[in-house]
Amino acid sequence: MPVPYGRHRAATPADQPRPPLRNTLLTASVAMALLLVGMVFRFVGALPGTCSSRDPVVVAVAATVDIAPPVMDAARLFNESGAEVDGRCVKVQVAEQPPAPVLRTLIGDRAGVLPRRPDGWIADSSAWVRLARKQGAQGVASGETVVATSPLVFATSRPLAHRFAAGGTAMSWDMLFPATVRGRLEPTEREPDVVRVPDPSVSGAGIAAVAAARDIVGTGPDASKQLTAFVRMAQAGSAPDYRSMLGAVDAPGFWSRPVVVVPEQSVWAHNQVAGAAPAVALHPKEGTITLDYPYVVTSAEPDRAEGSRLFASWLRSAETQEAMRRDGFRPADGREPPFPVGPDIPADAPDPRPSITPEVIDEALEAWSRLAPPTRILVLADVSKETAEPIRAGGPTRLDVAIEAAKIGIRMFPDETSIGVWEFARHLAGRADERELVRLGSIAKPDSGQEIRRTSLFRIADGIRALPGRTSSLYDSILAGFREVSRDYDPLMNNSLLLLTAGKDDGEGLSRAELVKALRAEWDPERPVQIIVVAFGAGADRNALNEIVSVTNGQLYVAEQPGQIIDVFLSALARRLCHPTCPGSAG
Repeated sequence: MPVPYGRHRAATPADQPRPPLRNTLLTASVAMALLLVGMVFRFVGALPGTCSSRDPVVVAVAATVDIAPPVMDAARLFNESGAEVDGRCVKVQVAEQPPAPVLRTLIGDRAGVLPRRPDGWIADSSAWVRLARKQGAQGVASGETVVATSPLVFATSRPLAHRFAAGGTAMSWDMLFPATVRGRLEPTEREPDVVRVPDPSVSGAGIAAVAAARDIVGTGPDASKQLTAFVRMAQAGSAPDYRSMLGAVDAPGFWSRPVVVVPEQSVWAHNQVAGAAPAVALHPKEGTITLDYPYVVTSAEPDRAEGSRLFASWLRSAETQEAMRRDGFRPADGREPPFPVGPDIPADAPDPRPSITPEVIDEALEAWSRLAPPTRILVLADVSKETAEPIRAGGPTRLDVAIEAAKIGIRMFPDETSIGVWEFARHLAGRADERELVRLGSIAKPDSGQEIRRTSLFRIADGIRALPGRTSSLYDSILAGFREVSRDYDPLMNNSLLLLTAGKDDGEGLSRAELVKALRAEWDPERPVQIIVVAFGAGADRNALNEIVSVTNGQLYVAEQPGQIIDVFLSALARRLCHPTCPGSAG
């Protein structure tokens, strides 16, 4: 009789009938089969292709910001693929990181570095990788894998692009320079009135633009003048990211015909944003530079290095290369355009500019790579009676030239700069030889009240006057300023003391020997503060000033015109390439 559904009493062992022998054998056969299946399962589970996730090999990858999103997507699929090293699963973690802090981390700098050294690095140009090797980075593999490409383009709004085309205006690298370099006071109505470039200290596109400018000026007699003009224009218009640059090409503002130099991918990404005014990518007529996005293994630990290499190979797979195109990049070989290409990006790859070799790009990058940390600078203005003297017969006074130079410098400094201003002369403020005019702080923020420092600096500079009867406390003020900058030293910035002076001490206070001795005792190579002296006029004591600045690997410059301050600032910035171990000052 069948047992009805519902609750019922289970039979006890004594109550249960004994099963027939064939059922017993069948049950045993099933149990043995299950045991064998379990053994096979455990055996197959130990075969290559499966891995243990209990102790994974974690690979940290630093990817430059524009390529980080598709690399993160690739990492997610890679982590699900079961890739292994010696039976341990490989798990990749990707972080957005601009190239400059990665470079500083790899070469062992102390300022502006990452909290952890990456195991793999994707920069936006192989020039960064070459520079890392040149500067002695340890654990950087000898080869790299290009995972995507994107050529530099001149981008502007769609109406402006049509206007340039109608006027027969082709984009040119000459447009990086002010119109004066091209033989006219202002651009014509058929030309851009500004061509902005990315910040060369943080992007490969900016470095490539600098390389193009250097390539254009060549080595002729006017090369330095033209390059200086480019730097002034680039400093005034550079931006740290492509998104803000492209957002400004169609925004109302001071410029009516703006063009920006950016990677093609950033134009593609901009045009995908709902509601964004479309931008058009235009190729320069002389050919362009292509950013190559190389992956390099940077771990010296064998397991993580091997995991990093596996991920590099994954990024070159056909599926990942197609994914790169769907994110606005061209594949590693550069042949196919982004997908979908749309009407605003040329489908054909642009011609290369053959004269811009890796060596030219490396030279430009090496000149800018250490400029990424912003500047923290205290400016000391000499207001002694000597500064009231003409810099030359019939010319402006030393102080007039110094103030004009300072105002040029203020325009050059980016918003990330921290700056302060003192004036000095003997017994300027009672027993003190220095007086603070603007407290050291962000140039883009107020010292007090609502007025930002940059505005305050222009206003205060115009009010600085030489003081009749006051002699120069040059040596005492150098030491006081040096100690002020050293006191709140910022390891994430380049810390400098800049003196604008007639260049002679009155001999009433600290002696030259005492100053040099104090600087040698207090200068710390772990917290380097650089002293830069700009002396106006021929009366400066060059021997004394050279000895003083050389203690801090600083530099002395003698200038007679305000415009020379451009060269002074550029030379001072270039010394960051060797600071704090630059060779002695040459005056």
